[in-house]
Amino acid sequence: MTDQIFYETMYILRPDIAEDEVTNHIDKYNKLLEEVGGKILDSQMRGKRRLAYQIAKHREGIYVQLSHQGDGQHIYKIEKAMRLSEDVIRYLTVKQEGPLPTPKSSSKGSTQQEKKEIENINSTNKSEPKEDETNDKKTVASESQSPQEKESQEA
Repeated sequence: MTDQIFYETMYILRPDIAEDEVTNHIDKYNKLLEEVGGKILDSQMRGKRRLAYQIAKHREGIYVQLSHQGDGQHIYKIEKAMRLSEDVIRYLTVKQEGPLPTPKSSSKGSTQQEKKEIENINSTNKSEPKEDETNDKKTVASESQSPQEKESQEA
């Protein structure tokens, strides 16, 4: 078997489709992808969003993100099915460098630890002396002056 490559397909469905119909479309494309030799890694409905420009008289669209893996031969078939569907107004498949990054496991302990670290950073920033700020301002002002102005100030 040839080398497996990672892909991501984003497609936009018409905004006037019912929610159960959207689910049917997602299932249809996922099943088709597996039938033609692709392996689904992740499939997510991203929701209804405003489009940057009007597509087929629609100002909004329902975005669906599909991450998959395969030898590349499966893409033609899934894109052909999307092209023939009246409900898909745009689609794009891009080749990925590697698999999707796995989300960090967030436990309650780690989030509390992160909050403490942020609080410590914020409290350290608040407790710095104000003199440093005024010295920085003088340095910045002297950098913007011409050499003659600097000499007259130093004298």
